[in-house]
Amino acid sequence: MDRNTFTGLFLIMIILVGSFFLMKPNEAELKKERAKEHADSLKRAGISKPAAATTAKFDTTKKTAVTDSAILKSPFGAATAGVDQLVTLENRDMRVKISAKGGRIYSVELKDYKTFDKKPLILFDGGDNHFGLNFNAAGKKINTDDLYFKPSATNLTVAGKDSESVTMRLSYSPTQYIDYIYSIKGISNKIGLDIKPTGLDGVLANSNTLNLQWTANLKKQEKDMKLERQYSTIYFKNTDGDIDYLSTGKDDQKTISDKKLQWFSFKQHFFSNVIIAKQGISNANISVTTDANDTTIVKQMKADVVLNKDNSGTFPLELYFGPNRFSTLQLQGYDLEKQVDLGWGPLKYINRFAVLPVFNFFNQFNWNYGLIILALTIILKLVLSPLTYKSYLSMAKMRVLKPEMDEIKAKVGEDNPTLLQQEYLKLYKKAGVNPLGGCLPLVIQMPIVIAFFRFFPSLFELRGQSFLWMHDLSTYDSLVHFGTSIPILGDHISLMCLLMTISTLIYTYFNNQISGATGQMKYIGYITPIIFFGALNGYPAGLNYYYFLANMLTFLQQYLIKFMVDDKKIHAQIQENKKKPEEKKKKSGFQARMEEMMRQQQQQTKKGK
Repeated sequence: MDRNTFTGLFLIMIILVGSFFLMKPNEAELKKERAKEHADSLKRAGISKPAAATTAKFDTTKKTAVTDSAILKSPFGAATAGVDQLVTLENRDMRVKISAKGGRIYSVELKDYKTFDKKPLILFDGGDNHFGLNFNAAGKKINTDDLYFKPSATNLTVAGKDSESVTMRLSYSPTQYIDYIYSIKGISNKIGLDIKPTGLDGVLANSNTLNLQWTANLKKQEKDMKLERQYSTIYFKNTDGDIDYLSTGKDDQKTISDKKLQWFSFKQHFFSNVIIAKQGISNANISVTTDANDTTIVKQMKADVVLNKDNSGTFPLELYFGPNRFSTLQLQGYDLEKQVDLGWGPLKYINRFAVLPVFNFFNQFNWNYGLIILALTIILKLVLSPLTYKSYLSMAKMRVLKPEMDEIKAKVGEDNPTLLQQEYLKLYKKAGVNPLGGCLPLVIQMPIVIAFFRFFPSLFELRGQSFLWMHDLSTYDSLVHFGTSIPILGDHISLMCLLMTISTLIYTYFNNQISGATGQMKYIGYITPIIFFGALNGYPAGLNYYYFLANMLTFLQQYLIKFMVDDKKIHAQIQENKKKPEEKKKKSGFQARMEEMMRQQQQQTKKGK
């Protein structure tokens, strides 16, 4: 390219760039053009420019003008056009925005909490949420979510023990309307909502009930989407006090018509959106769906319910937007705390009446939650120490018997396992040893181990709490991030889960030394922790930290017990047991069952021959 060509192109570029900035319209011109386009669109639709929404008390003489007579004559026709505006209700705990379109709650922000990446925590927002009444009025189907309400006030801020309310009015005529009366207290995660139709008995097809439809796309709040989805679903309670929920692992739907509901909840892992119907819900159709490809929405939840009117002609509701902290939900009443997943069957009672009270006791001292988990683990290990001692003692007896068992095995051989087991049982009986004595204490402890598996992932108090290198005890701590998902492991390796697995492998090694385990039993003990590493890698660091502490404290217990158990004394006691007459030896239930099983096997073998 020669100099003249380059100069020409350069000048053309300068002219184009200069023209773009010099001819760009200013903000005033843009506003004027947008207003003109808006007026043209209204004119094409047959609607004149709407009047500005008032923020004062209701003045029924000022209405949005609608020029099309067909629209005016249709039910709630004047409410089909309007200007959307947001009314903000704010107290110490929440910032709630109510939209004039639909009169619905547009968004809810919990002021004391942040998302995992430190952004404002908004439970749902804008177009992701729809809340409206569906009914027939003068033969026409109406959905209030599409109509414009008129607010009685704009922004309200309430503090302390004060309470305020704002009314969103949907007008049918100056004397006929539906009011949404929202009330809020200075310190609360609840909002009152009274739905009050006035003068519409002859207009609504059924004025004693109202059909309410609420849908919400719940936003991601936590680091691990998989775990958040696992603990998110719709819970509900009927007026008989029974609490149930939809599936957490798959899309689910349920129609409830045989019993009234008292409340239903769009529950996320650590936060809930609850509608409490004081007069009950006579019919409900609820559903939950998941879009696996959407990385921002946890689940889509929908409820289509029938509300009942009270004696004053109002449909009274309470809305709870807040954390799934057990104590906080308990204060709300209505058994809302039962939507916190504490496990099934006996596990639920272990967590509810044993683990949770101990945890709350230490929590009142304002300790770091890592120290609270340590204290909780120490208490548990002290309570279970008699079982640990019994298990160690039983394994020591088996270790002392091992040389004699090896002699029997060499004498009988491995070709006749039935006979070999019979000889082993005779030895156990003579020695007064229960071969399952080392396993039974561990089996008894298993419900507590599993109870903690349910307890820690549901514990709101751990959310956002750090300890050592773990920035958040309610989710996994990443040592390595792969950038892609690997089967079983996921997209990371958790350091605390890795430490827990290593400690379990070491614990298994020393256990094998104590018990003298050989063969398959020896290797199963090593395989199990590796399998659990894959399962627990995505679970909260707090849970893996507890299992790690439990292993460490078990090491300490066994080290101390070792000084209390003398193999020579055990051997001498076994020899004394052998000298006792057979009739004086107490036969354990296990031995009796094993002997009976052996007899049955021998009989079947003889019949086969």
